[in-house]
Amino acid sequence: MIAAVGHPDLTPDALRLVEAELRAVLERFPGRGTALVRAGAGVPVAFGRAVRAAGRELTLVAPTQGMVPALLPEGDRGAVGELASLARWVRLLAYDPADRDACVGADERIVAECRQLLAVWDGSPSNGRDATAHLVAYARAHGVPVEVVWPAGAARGAFPGGPARDTGRRRPGSHLSTPVVPEPPLATCKAEHPL
Repeated sequence: MIAAVGHPDLTPDALRLVEAELRAVLERFPGRGTALVRAGAGVPVAFGRAVRAAGRELTLVAPTQGMVPALLPEGDRGAVGELASLARWVRLLAYDPADRDACVGADERIVAECRQLLAVWDGSPSNGRDATAHLVAYARAHGVPVEVVWPAGAARGAFPGGPARDTGRRRPGSHLSTPVVPEPPLATCKAEHPL
């Protein structure tokens, strides 16, 4: 299982670059294993498109509260429709999609379950809104190999109240070889659309 995480504030041009690089990375990996991503706009959609273009199956992790699908924040709602149409499977995971800490916890569950993490990351530290660096460190601490994806020309936009950022290319980090400690599986259901 391959999962992806990344900065939530990429520019539209950066997302196009990231999608192309993610596809190239996915085509390099042997086999046609499943890919896993948490519902949301930006990197999840770019990853979902790259997964399908690379001939792999996508599993979408969607939030639930009391086994009822949870409403995503407004900025992520449109993305869910596209991700659902790209997904072969939908997994329901209990978390509050409006709570940053709950979303980070959901991402940690996803990372712990995967065998490879693709991190759309410019190398910057985590802050109060962006947990990408934390998730990279979490994966490495749990023995999950991490490949950093940051294409030349990629740039981040601004969070409300924050400055725009433009950073250079980041190279993949080192890989650890300690085993992953499995967590209980997420609830899974088959997507109800033809492939």
